[in-house]
Amino acid sequence: MGWSIRTKLIILLLAATVLPFGSSIAITYFQTTKSLNNRFVSTNHDLIQKGEEELSVYLDDVAQMSSVLYRYTPFMNVMRDGISENLDINQEEVHQALAYLFNTRPEIEQMHLYIHNGKDSYTIYHSTISGRGKYDHIFTQPYYANLMKTSRFSMIEPPHEIYSYNNMSFIPNSEKKKVLSFHNILRDVPSDKLLGFLSIDINLSKIRSIADRLYTKGEEDLYIMDKSGTIIYSSNEKVIGKKNSEKWFSRIKQDYQTEKSLVWKDSHFNGVIVYDKFSSPYKGWYIVKRIPYNVLYQSARETALMNIIIGIITLIIVLISTLVVSFKITAPIKVLNANMKRVEKGEFEADFDSLGNDEIGMLGRTFKSMIAKINELIQREYVLDIENKASQLKVLRSQINPHFLYNSLQSIGTLALKSNAVPVYTLLTSLAVMMRYSMNMKEDIVPLTSEIMHVKSYLLLQKQRFAEQFEFELNIEKEAEQILVPKMILQPIVENCFKHGLDQHIDKAVIQIDAWLKTDEIFCIRFMDNGAGASEEQLQQIRRQVFHNASVEDKHREAIGLKNIYDRLQIYYHQQAKMSINSLDGSGFTVNIEIPKIMDTEVEHT
Repeated sequence: MGWSIRTKLIILLLAATVLPFGSSIAITYFQTTKSLNNRFVSTNHDLIQKGEEELSVYLDDVAQMSSVLYRYTPFMNVMRDGISENLDINQEEVHQALAYLFNTRPEIEQMHLYIHNGKDSYTIYHSTISGRGKYDHIFTQPYYANLMKTSRFSMIEPPHEIYSYNNMSFIPNSEKKKVLSFHNILRDVPSDKLLGFLSIDINLSKIRSIADRLYTKGEEDLYIMDKSGTIIYSSNEKVIGKKNSEKWFSRIKQDYQTEKSLVWKDSHFNGVIVYDKFSSPYKGWYIVKRIPYNVLYQSARETALMNIIIGIITLIIVLISTLVVSFKITAPIKVLNANMKRVEKGEFEADFDSLGNDEIGMLGRTFKSMIAKINELIQREYVLDIENKASQLKVLRSQINPHFLYNSLQSIGTLALKSNAVPVYTLLTSLAVMMRYSMNMKEDIVPLTSEIMHVKSYLLLQKQRFAEQFEFELNIEKEAEQILVPKMILQPIVENCFKHGLDQHIDKAVIQIDAWLKTDEIFCIRFMDNGAGASEEQLQQIRRQVFHNASVEDKHREAIGLKNIYDRLQIYYHQQAKMSINSLDGSGFTVNIEIPKIMDTEVEHT
């Protein structure tokens, strides 16, 4: 059936409204997001550049703290001569220098001073200066050893849990936190003679305060990595001090020379990554900011949402207007169509007075005139003959109407129940259920549970016939009960068991039906009996007739029923159904059916 005029009119007006408006929203959203992306990348790159400069200045300030000691002559004399030269005075100079440096910055957690002349070691933690200690194996400390091999005056140890230098500071476990350590070498300038080492441990509070100005908490991410990829600081505190092995970081290091931003999507992040590289003396360090699309395009999405809301309101108005206009145009046509269908059924009467004064109204008046003329002819020539034949047909139908037989069976069953013939009533009920199921021609696709009930009624009738010589077993998975299957595919297979497998059986006959879900997409049904079965030659003949349309001898006519079922399954399931037939001499007959779990119900109408 083609589309109605009303449907065509609605589709036309909707297309004329939706397509331009939808295209406008899509183009606007695309242009807005593109503009926002470019602006956000530029703005954020400038922001992290300023942050990188501020961080570099701060790190330089901490690294240069040791240079203050060079201007304090008494302390430098102690470094040259050693503590033992004048223990009380020299030790006081060391204490004053350490206390002065410790109090210059609140983020300092611990300091360690090593004096090479005498191999003396001091620490200050929480403003408490330790006693004098010996540090004989100073170069087992990797950063001190590396400073001796280079011309650099300072090295930074990435964030780590604070530890005690030379076991001279007592640090409770409850106060252990992550610190960034600056290890400095003290030389007797202008010579390269080693005087000692100074280590400064700072907490990340100052770095955090600088970094927090560079991103929005809870929405964006910030990372600062050194040249080895160790995370110096991150908005995710759990990863501070760990190696960054993410693929996006590898991509940044690869594309740094040509790009300043990166579009990235994975299972954890979907958005834009803006990055910059530190300049000397922290060359090789990276500062990275990740901006998710839901943050980047929030304003664009709000604008698009507002446009969509306006579009929906406009669409509703257009739809209502279209329905009103189309109803006024198509309502008379529907009335005329309904009257034509009544005439088709034999009711030669028009139930409308007028359809208007336009062309449709003229068509309606012509239609009424035609019906009047037909009625006149029918009344004159055929009405008596038709009524006579209709009466005869009704009598004939009442004689063969299956509903009459069904009602009669119900009446007989009721009489049997009144006479205490319960088995008779049960059998009649089972037969009545089978008849009702068979007579229902409205449904061609039914749930499996309906097919099972029908087969069960048939088996109960056969149970009465064979008594103790027959048993049946139904094993149906709960998940399979509501799967839709073609009607009347089970009972014919079971009926074949009685016709050709169990009639001559002298022992107890058994029929078993199993239904289960083989996979999420495949549903299986299996029929098994313990009848005489078939020889290999007979089995091959049956298979050829069922699957290849080959002819067989009359004694194997049971294949006709199986072939009908197989052909129906192929039609309903678009050649996706599978059937297998197996038998062993004297060991019964087995039929397996595999069909898709979900049927294309459009087959029903083809």
